[in-house]
Amino acid sequence: QVQLVESGGGLVQAGGSLSLSCAASGRTVSSYAMGWFRQAAGKEREFVAALSWSGGRTYYADSVKGRFTISRDSAKNTVHLQMNSLKPEDTAYYYCAADLVLSLLRSGHNCCWGQGTQVTVSS
Repeated sequence: QVQLVESGGGLVQAGGSLSLSCAASGRTVSSYAMGWFRQAAGKEREFVAALSWSGGRTYYADSVKGRFTISRDSAKNTVHLQMNSLKPEDTAYYYCAADLVLSLLRSGHNCCWGQGTQVTVSS
């Protein structure tokens, strides 16, 4: 399995941007699909974005499509989530996620989770 550590959360005004990073470590980290989930207060955790181990395939929740971009720096074993045009409803705790199987990752039944980072968007 891999270990995941997120960074980059914070407070931003609506319409602003934030970039999250997730540093992965482990023997075979380059083989893992990686992604992001979020959980708002009082709500269930939901899928945000994912990309395949090669970075060639990306997937987004409809709610963030066109505003968020997931990318991977394989040399640094890091995945990024660039969030633009942020809305108050994007406020949530964001979790980095990984799995060897992309479908498991997208469904939230993945092996590995980071501890999360808070993103707050003020109106």
